[in-house]
Amino acid sequence: MSAPVIFLGPSLKLADAKAILDADYRPPAQRGDVIRAVEDSADVIGLVDGYTHLVPAVTHKEILFTLSRGVQVYGAASLGALRAAELADYGMIGVGRIFRDYRAGKMTSDEVALCHGPMELGYCPVSEALVNVRATIAAAVAAGLLPSAADALLTIARDMHFAARTWPQVLAAADRQNLPADELDAFRTWLPSGRADPKRLDAIALLEAIRNRRQDAGTHAAGHFEFRPTQAFSALHRSVTLVDRHSAIGE
Repeated sequence: MSAPVIFLGPSLKLADAKAILDADYRPPAQRGDVIRAVEDSADVIGLVDGYTHLVPAVTHKEILFTLSRGVQVYGAASLGALRAAELADYGMIGVGRIFRDYRAGKMTSDEVALCHGPMELGYCPVSEALVNVRATIAAAVAAGLLPSAADALLTIARDMHFAARTWPQVLAAADRQNLPADELDAFRTWLPSGRADPKRLDAIALLEAIRNRRQDAGTHAAGHFEFRPTQAFSALHRSVTLVDRHSAIGE
């Protein structure tokens, strides 16, 4: 049995992930990477993080191809949650709150988007995903904070481009809009210890689900569908296998 292949970036630190599951950890997925994992004989794939803006994203078709080959594909936390919500009927296994909210139509596709640093810096987030902002504001309200400013603060965050959305920027905009200063000051004091991170929690849940499934030697029934390759998919598959073949022979 080969090690699970996990595509992971800013949602969870690699050291934390390795403490939960022994796996083949790879960078955030881009188009073709899931096919490459299948060609590497993976029998379980966990899709957490993936690129959606800088490079072409993982397509639905390559996940369907993977499922049709009998490979279990789990998704959670970020791009993985979105793809799982879209492909659950075909056998992709969604895990966590973000997946459930996508599946129920409660979230828009870009709510998990953020900017992050390079691999050398551990893919550290440099902006804040809207899903985390939403959960943090909800936690603050539950703690008795932001009695009148919560909705306005969330609107400010929602209206920001994901690359510019940070708590300092959100709070600076709130100051400019004259939201109650006492509420904002109390929120600032609470924020370092109160910040919610559902993306991290869902990434952990995915790793635990894969670990427990493999310990139980269980299988997940694949969706019943006939995979039909398109010209675009066939071209992508050829490009991935051609690059891998050239790499193997040193070209």
